[in-house]
Amino acid sequence: MTLVLGVDTSTQSTKALLVDADDGTVVDSRSVPHPPGTEVDPRAWLTAYDEAVAGLDDGRGAERAEAVAVGGQQHGMVALDEAGEPVRDALLWNDTRSASAATELIAELGGPQACADAIGSVLVASFTSTKLRWLRDAEPENAGRVARVLLPHDYLSAHVAAPGTEPFTDRGDASGTGYFGTPAGTWRPDLAEAALGRPFALPRLVAPGTAAGETTTGAVLAGGTGDNAAAALGLGLETGDVLISIGTSGVACAVSPVPVADGSGAVAGFADAHDGFLPLVATVNAAQILDLQARWLGVDHAGLADLALASTPGAGGVTLLPYYGGERTPNRPGATGTWAGLTPRTTREDLARAAFDALLCSLADAVDHLVAAMGRQPRRILMVGGATRSPAVRALAPAVLGQSVVLPPTGEYVALGAARQAAWALTGELPAWTLADAETFEADPTPHVREAYAALRDRT
Repeated sequence: MTLVLGVDTSTQSTKALLVDADDGTVVDSRSVPHPPGTEVDPRAWLTAYDEAVAGLDDGRGAERAEAVAVGGQQHGMVALDEAGEPVRDALLWNDTRSASAATELIAELGGPQACADAIGSVLVASFTSTKLRWLRDAEPENAGRVARVLLPHDYLSAHVAAPGTEPFTDRGDASGTGYFGTPAGTWRPDLAEAALGRPFALPRLVAPGTAAGETTTGAVLAGGTGDNAAAALGLGLETGDVLISIGTSGVACAVSPVPVADGSGAVAGFADAHDGFLPLVATVNAAQILDLQARWLGVDHAGLADLALASTPGAGGVTLLPYYGGERTPNRPGATGTWAGLTPRTTREDLARAAFDALLCSLADAVDHLVAAMGRQPRRILMVGGATRSPAVRALAPAVLGQSVVLPPTGEYVALGAARQAAWALTGELPAWTLADAETFEADPTPHVREAYAALRDRT
C-alpha cells in the first residue's frame, strides 16, 4: 500500500489523514486543537502538527507516508524576522482590525474594479496585505523587523520540509494575499512593498502537481494550498457544482475555467490548486450562529435542532441578521447581530428556527453572488462542514436555497484534498478518487423566509 499524508492546519485545529494513494481510503486520522482567538502564536500550529502526526498509525505514520501536503486557513499573516522567528502573533483571516487598511489599499489601486482586475478580488480585512498595512501603521517597530511573510500553510510546510528548503506556496493560497496577480498567476512585489512600506521576501511558487522538495523523513513534499482549494480537490468539485462549507466561516465556491474579477467585492476571484479558478464568497459568521443560540437557549445542538424543527417556516415572524462578529459578505466589519419581529408570542422554538434560517439565508445570498458573477445557475449544490450533521440544517437547507442539496459523506475534505495533492506530486498524475454514496435532501421552497431576511438585511 502506498500511503500519503494530508494535513489541514485550520483555524481551530490540525487534522492529519494517512491515506491510501491508490483509492483515497483513509487509513488513520488524528486531530489536535489550536489556541482560540484571531491572533495566535504560529508556533502552536507546529506543535499541534507534531502531536497529530506522532499519533498516526501507532507512531509510524510519518515514516510510512511517501508524500505529504498541507492545506490551511487562508489569508493569515505570519510575519518572520531574519532568523525566521515570528515578529508577533499571526493575525488570522477573521481578525477585522485591518478594515480601514483595506479601504486605503483599494483607493491606492484605483478603486474596487481596478483592485479586482489587478488581484482577482476587492480587498477586505481578511487579506494578508491589509494586515501588513495595519502592521505598518500600528506597530512600526515590528514592521521594520519583517524579512519574510508566509501564509499559515506555508509556515507549516516549512516546518515539515527538510532543512535548507526555500519557503514555498501555491497559486491557490497566494491568490488570497492581496499581492498576487491572480489572472496572470504571478507575484506582485510592488503591491507587497506598498502594503508594508518596505520590501520583504515572498515564498517561491510551486506549480500544480509538482514537488516542492522533501520532508525531513525523505518523503515527497507537495506545494500545499489554501483550505478551500484543498476541499475542492478532496471533493472532486466539477464545473457546474457549487460547494457550501459551514465551519468557523461560511463559504460558497465554484470551479471556473476563467478568472472572475467582481468589482462589487462580493465574489473573491481566487485561483484553485489546479489550472483554473475558484470564485468564492465567504461569510465571517457561520457555525457560531448555532453555537451561540444553543448556549442562549440552554440546549445542546441536538436540542437546538429539535426546537427549530418544531417551529414553522418563517419562525413565527422572527428574523435574525447574524452578523455577530462583523461580516465580510456583505462587507460590514463593524456590524453586530440584529433580531426583529420579537413579540410576546415568540417561543423558544421560533428563536431556534430563526438562527437556522439566518445561517442558511446568509449562505443563500453567497450562492446568489456566485451565480451573478459566473452567469449560470448551479447544476448541483454540495454542502459540507460540521454543522451539516444537524438534522435541522439538512431539512431546512433545500427549502431556503430553493433546490436539492447533496451532502457527501462526513469527512475532513481539506486534509483529504491535501492528500490527493500529495499523491499527485508523488506520481505525476492527479488520482481519480471516488467518494462513497452521497445523500440528497429535498424540500418545498420557502421564499418568504429569504424575503424577510433580505428586508432586514437591506434596512439595517
